[in-house]
Amino acid sequence: MKKSLLIAAIAAGFALPALADQITVVNFGGANANAQKKAYYEPFEKTGTKVVPVEYNGEQAKIKAMVETKKVTWDVVEVESPDVARGCDEGLFEKLDYSKIGNKADFLPAAVSDCGIGVFVWSTVMAYNGDKLKGTPTTWADFWDVKKFPGKRGMRKGARYNLEFALMADGVKPADVYKVLATKDGAERAFKKLTELKPSIQWWEAGAQPPQFLVAGDVALTTAYNGRIDAANREGKNLRITWTGGIYDLDYWVIPKGTPNKDAALKFIAFASTPDAQAEYAKNIAYGPTNNKALAKLDPKVLANLPTAPANSHDALQFNLKFWADQGEELEKRFASWATQ
Repeated sequence: MKKSLLIAAIAAGFALPALADQITVVNFGGANANAQKKAYYEPFEKTGTKVVPVEYNGEQAKIKAMVETKKVTWDVVEVESPDVARGCDEGLFEKLDYSKIGNKADFLPAAVSDCGIGVFVWSTVMAYNGDKLKGTPTTWADFWDVKKFPGKRGMRKGARYNLEFALMADGVKPADVYKVLATKDGAERAFKKLTELKPSIQWWEAGAQPPQFLVAGDVALTTAYNGRIDAANREGKNLRITWTGGIYDLDYWVIPKGTPNKDAALKFIAFASTPDAQAEYAKNIAYGPTNNKALAKLDPKVLANLPTAPANSHDALQFNLKFWADQGEELEKRFASWATQ
């Protein structure tokens, strides 16, 4: 009798919808993954769902293959901004139900999209070594002024960011940069300005390089990702950031289409989008919250290092995805040819 009852109970169990007891969350690794673990994964696990973290390099092809073969093993994925709209259009991501996440009005406008919600804001900025540089550069014109601030300049090898910085150095206001760069004369002006600085440029290709260049004294000033500068300073370095004319962008959470754990994935995203969780994340790495209510929960010292702090975002420029989607290929080709001349 007991045996048949057991079998009946097991059969009944299979008839019920399975509750996700674990979800797989995919990120880009490094200090960002460690900050996510402390702020999001560990606290969320207390609700009864285990988080299995996976690292990747942003390969959308992996998501596409899972969705097309209907073998989706990733539940929540951190993606960069160019991939949100593209993946949404291609049907790779679930549309988000914001009634289960939070009030759209609480978030930065740029953080809210059909298939993705912003995880954090990061910025490409000007940085220098406080122990080595005499004086304080305050504008991109200063970055170009090798008489006032002698020494090499570190810049990311590519057209993105550099053309925008060149126009700002040439007197274009941040709000007008993309309007000017979209014209033939504007692109010409940006390349002409870059050519002025070319003899002093030391190129970088990986985000870890700019702080290394500054610490070694290889460059006097460099462009850099703000989180990398923060990470170096947490290790005792004295690197500083000039926020004027920084270019900010966001990373987003998405849910691959067809995950069997969609409800649990939404619950995780809702949890990670709360002011408390986002404030905790910002304490562990200097990337800005997308939920505006998180800012009030941060110590002024923490706030001072974030791209979203009012003082730092005042003269910032949002990376224009549409512009680079439309004109990027042509400008990158032109840059590659210019760089070898």
